[in-house]
Amino acid sequence: MQWIVRPANASDREPLADLYLAVRRQAFSWVDPLAFRHGDFFTQTQGEIIWVAETPAGEVAGFISLWPPDDFIHMLYVAGPWQSRGAGGALLRALPDWPHQKYRLKCLVQNRRAKAFYLANGFVVTGNGKSAEGMYDEMSFFPAG
Repeated sequence: MQWIVRPANASDREPLADLYLAVRRQAFSWVDPLAFRHGDFFTQTQGEIIWVAETPAGEVAGFISLWPPDDFIHMLYVAGPWQSRGAGGALLRALPDWPHQKYRLKCLVQNRRAKAFYLANGFVVTGNGKSAEGMYDEMSFFPAG
């Protein structure tokens, strides 16, 4: 699949909020689905840079958000039908200076599929902690060289 990755724009806000809600409810099966709300996307991405992955036909498949002051990948979500088809990797490659820049993120331990994705893309576990959704691993990507 040839992904188009571009900066998010104002018209993406609602579709991204819908995607964020749907994927969280699906992926975080151990959390009460009512704990997630449509408005979470808007409050949790304030001040972040967001890129969107879409199909050549213009269908939004996923997004990544970055908190630039800490090179922290806050979110990377891909809609169910597009998972394991390269959208997540395309979103990582859209990050500034990837793969020559250090990045970090938190990944819920119970989200085994996401953790496997990050490990396969060069991230390593560098710590751990606990959030409202459960235990998480801090993961970092260190540039080679």
